[in-house]
Amino acid sequence: MQKKNRAELKRLNKLIKENNVQIVDLKFNDLLGMWQHFSIPVSELTEIDDPEKSIWSEGIGFDGSSIRGFQKIQESDMLMQLDPSTAVFDPICKVPTLSIICNIYDPITKKPYSRDPRFVARKAAEYLKSTGIADESFWGPEMEFFIFNDVRFDQTENTGYYFIDSNEGEWNTGRDEKPNLGYKLRYKEGGFLVPPHDTLQDLRTEMIQALMKAGIGIELHHHEVATAGQCEIDMKFDKLVPMADKCMMYKYIIKNVAKKHNMVATFMPKPLFGDNGSGMHAHQSLWKKGKNIFFDPKGYALLSQTGKYYIGGLLKHAPALMALCAPTTNSYKRLVPGYEAPINLAYSARNRSSAIRIPVYTNNPKTKRIEFRPPDCTCNPYLAFAAMLMAGIDGIKNKIDPGQPLEKNTYELAGEEAAKVPVVPSSLEESIRALENDNKFLFEGGVFTPDVINVWVNYKRDKEIGEIRLRPNPYEFILYFDM
Repeated sequence: MQKKNRAELKRLNKLIKENNVQIVDLKFNDLLGMWQHFSIPVSELTEIDDPEKSIWSEGIGFDGSSIRGFQKIQESDMLMQLDPSTAVFDPICKVPTLSIICNIYDPITKKPYSRDPRFVARKAAEYLKSTGIADESFWGPEMEFFIFNDVRFDQTENTGYYFIDSNEGEWNTGRDEKPNLGYKLRYKEGGFLVPPHDTLQDLRTEMIQALMKAGIGIELHHHEVATAGQCEIDMKFDKLVPMADKCMMYKYIIKNVAKKHNMVATFMPKPLFGDNGSGMHAHQSLWKKGKNIFFDPKGYALLSQTGKYYIGGLLKHAPALMALCAPTTNSYKRLVPGYEAPINLAYSARNRSSAIRIPVYTNNPKTKRIEFRPPDCTCNPYLAFAAMLMAGIDGIKNKIDPGQPLEKNTYELAGEEAAKVPVVPSSLEESIRALENDNKFLFEGGVFTPDVINVWVNYKRDKEIGEIRLRPNPYEFILYFDM
């Protein structure tokens, strides 16, 4: 056992004793980005001081055929190896519980499993180092979500509907709440409002307290632009794999704290018609020998040429990236004109109408980064971060010029000027086709493998695009029933 792992196990022992831990919860990702888990009594870790004879070295077996995107039933046995560096106290469970994220291995070959999303992310981080371009990448996703008071939906052979309600919703100004005290949020005017308009201040504060208990650094929280409970809680930046881990814990905590208060949180990008959707603006930078190589005091918006090439890679591969970064049919109901959605594949400083923004809040070299705005929180963060990094690396290696920055409000472009600016795909099907046609950059260094892309494409096309295509949409009845 390496010294580093022994130090991590010592920290884990301390966590167990200080929190009187009774249960250890083992978590891992399916291919699409949902956490899976099972729990063991803490007594199973009694040999923690002799890890060579414990589950730390042997791992734990599970049925891989039950996990989306993993194994077929005739090859179902898989192995989980616990990563002690991820151990944190779980702030959700009533019984004192330790949460540990696991890596997936093949029990026959003992090699890491190619479709384990966390393995893909780990390979991306290692590939960056191997190129000599940088030592680390740092990530700061802005995760947005809605909190509703009620949601109902169903789809059968003869009916299909959804119903959402929120005490904040503008549509409730006339509801008899005995009494209705007003202060409903107008569409597109919810951003940064204070209570009593913002009814979720204390709930979000409880959420960030739980996040911090789980070891996640928090910068701020606020109400977002849309009516009806749209929120944002921003985490402090971190390296690629730890940040993807934190994104998973973030969603887990947000959903469970909301449920505790008989509310429901969703990271679905566009649950409401006629108002802004929820995104995951991904801030990213590259560092080498302790220095931010995206910074140049003489560069445009203080951005280095390396940073511009990185942007060039993101813009070139953006259509393919969308299949992993905005990976649901609902994602493309957010990525439409008119709702502050980053559909235009351009870049500039301060400009939130472009797909890529270069923040200029400060001249501090450590803060220089680029923000890729099209992704949303339905992505698998391990795959999405890895894919964006691979696109950026490709841009740097091949010196892809992103062209001139576009300083204008891209939402107001028209005619020939608008035609010159490429846009993100308009559907998941279009993004999937782009990924099929443009994926070689993902295979560099063996980071992504063909089986990962093939399974992803087939699942999305068969289980999501195909199933949506088969079912009538309620609005089709308004358009066509009386034809």
